[in-house]
Amino acid sequence: MRIGILCYPTSGGSGVVASELGMALAGRGHEVHLFSYKRPFRLRPQGGGFSWHEITIPRYPLFEYPSYGMAAACHAAEVELDLLHCHYAYPHAVSAHLAKEMSGGRLRTVTTLHGTDLLLVGQDASFARATRFGLERSDAVTAVSAFLRDKTAAWFDLARPIEVIPDFVDTRRFSPSEASGPSIVHVSNFRPVKRSADAVRILYLVRRRRPATLVLVGTGPEEGEIRALAEKLGVLDDVRFAGEEPDVARHLRGASLLLSTSGFEGFGMAVLEAMACGVPVVSTRSGGVSEALGDSGGLLAPVGDVEGLAGHVLALLEDPALGRRIGRAGRRRAEEQFDLERIVPRYEALYERVCGAQNAQRLSV
Repeated sequence: MRIGILCYPTSGGSGVVASELGMALAGRGHEVHLFSYKRPFRLRPQGGGFSWHEITIPRYPLFEYPSYGMAAACHAAEVELDLLHCHYAYPHAVSAHLAKEMSGGRLRTVTTLHGTDLLLVGQDASFARATRFGLERSDAVTAVSAFLRDKTAAWFDLARPIEVIPDFVDTRRFSPSEASGPSIVHVSNFRPVKRSADAVRILYLVRRRRPATLVLVGTGPEEGEIRALAEKLGVLDDVRFAGEEPDVARHLRGASLLLSTSGFEGFGMAVLEAMACGVPVVSTRSGGVSEALGDSGGLLAPVGDVEGLAGHVLALLEDPALGRRIGRAGRRRAEEQFDLERIVPRYEALYERVCGAQNAQRLSV
C-alpha cells in the first residue's frame, strides 16, 4: 500500500507516533511517504520504501501570510498515494481533504487525534469550525485513548464513529536496565500544558529530604523560564538539560522514575516509553494517562498537586523495591497491550477497510 503520513516534526507525542508508525509500516513492506516542514527529530535512517518530503512554503510579496496548510496539501497531492494519514487535526485534516480533492477524489484520508490538537487548537473559536470540517471529511478518525474519543465527540458534537487505537512502543528498543542513581526524568516540549515548572518545584521539595537529579529531555518555548526557576530555587546544579534527544531510551534506562506533570495528555507517549523500560511513573491524573498505566504502572496525583507528586517521588526514591515492582508491572503491560507488533497491524487493518470501501464503491459505479 502507498501510505502518506502528514505530521508536525517536533518533540510532541503526535510527531513521535507519526514517525514511529511510518518507519514501522515501511518495515512491514509498505511504500511510505512522510510529509513535514522539517525532518522529524525521532526519524532514524531508513532504507528503501520510505521517503521524507519537506513541506516548503512558497513566499511571494503578495502573500503576506503564507499558508502552511495549503502547502502541505499541495505536497501530498504531488505524490501518488492510496491513503494519507494525518496526525493533529488542524490544519492537517483540512489539508488532507484538499489533497483528496486535488487528486480527483481517489485518495483516502485518516485523521488521528492526539489531544492538544483539540484542547488547544480545536477549542479556539477561530479554528473550531475548520477542525470539525476536517474531521467530518476524513474517511476515518481515530483517537489515542477512549478519554480523547469521548471528549472529541462532546466538544464537537460529532456523531461519526471514532476508533481508539492507542500509542505504541517498540519494547525491543525500549527495554529495562538497572537503576544507576537517584535520577528523575521529565520528557517535555516545554509548553504551558506540560507544566514543566512543576517538575522543578517537585525537585526542590525532594532535595530537602534527599539527593536527586532532574533530567529534562526535550526543548520548547518555556525552557528559559524553567532554567530561571531552577536557579531561583537553588537547584540548578541538580538539573540537567538534555535537549531534544532522539534516543530517549538512553535517558530512561537506569532512571529511578519518570515524572509527568502535564495538565492534559491524550495518552502519554513518554509514560508508555518509561513503562517499556521498566521505569516506574509518577504522573498527574491527566486525560488518557490512566489508560496507559492501568492499575499498577505508576503513582498518580491531581494536576498541580506539587506536594502530592513530590511525596510519590520520595516514596520511590526511598523504597527501591517498590519502584522495581511498579516498573515490572509497567513493563508487562507495555509488552502485552501496547507493543508495536500489536498496534501497527490495527492501523493496517483500518487502512485496508478504508481503501476497500473505496474499491467497492468504484466497482458499484
